[in-house]
Amino acid sequence: MISYSTDRKAHHRVNLPSQSFHPRFQEMSSNSNKRAPTTATQRLKQDYLRIKKDPVPYICAEPLPSNILEWHYVVRGPEKTPYEGGYYHGKLIFPREFPFKPPSIYMITPNGRFKCNTRLCLSITDFHPDTWNPAWSVSTILTGLLSFMVEKGPTLGSIETSDFTKRQLAAQSLAFNLKDKVFCELFPDVVDEIKQKQKTQEELSSRPQTLPLPDVVPDGEAHHAQNGMPVLNGHAPLAGGAAAHPAGLQQANRNHGLLGGALANLFVIVGFAAFAYTVKYVLRSIAQE
Repeated sequence: MISYSTDRKAHHRVNLPSQSFHPRFQEMSSNSNKRAPTTATQRLKQDYLRIKKDPVPYICAEPLPSNILEWHYVVRGPEKTPYEGGYYHGKLIFPREFPFKPPSIYMITPNGRFKCNTRLCLSITDFHPDTWNPAWSVSTILTGLLSFMVEKGPTLGSIETSDFTKRQLAAQSLAFNLKDKVFCELFPDVVDEIKQKQKTQEELSSRPQTLPLPDVVPDGEAHHAQNGMPVLNGHAPLAGGAAAHPAGLQQANRNHGLLGGALANLFVIVGFAAFAYTVKYVLRSIAQE
């Protein structure tokens, strides 16, 4: 498990830009201040600015415009993992006492690592308030989630599946997320990215595939194709021909064998004749000398 700094003073020394200029805050301020305490609201706004300025690798996150205590995130499957190419949507539910109490974490997209729409038991969630550090930010929480996701350690809310299953779910995650209205509203850039990837995949699958050349075998020899049909000289016999009449195939093989034998005998005879003529010529030359 990743260990995080507990230096609260160092955390609060971070200089953050003004919150008033960001368009998201105007919307959140009018809808969320009545529901969330000032401390939680101000802290989550700070975390939002920080995550926009310094994004978490492979992860993007957005709060609901109507409720700043509910954040949604998208994990892009890291390279060289079974999750590569996948998009995993989930949410964080922050308590009104945040940052003094931890959030709960849910995964929405089927992924093969965690149960869907189930609270996950991690040291950075409300399952373990005793290990929670108020200095931890939304970026810290999402980094810890990704770290645990690519590991194989069990926990409450996790499941065990094969890497093959995880790769299948990664491929299916694109279409799954596009059906989620909240996902599409909060992450339009990711939606465009997914649609472009789907378009590329469709273009690749629609291209005509080059058929492999048939294997060529010596005359008179037969082998079997994938469908079990006999193949002679790399070509399957036509229906109604030798394939339909085993005796005809045997006769064709016999004819090829006889022809090959006759040619071999002819070459031997010609060779002997040439050799005899050469010997006769040499002996005659010697006799004349």
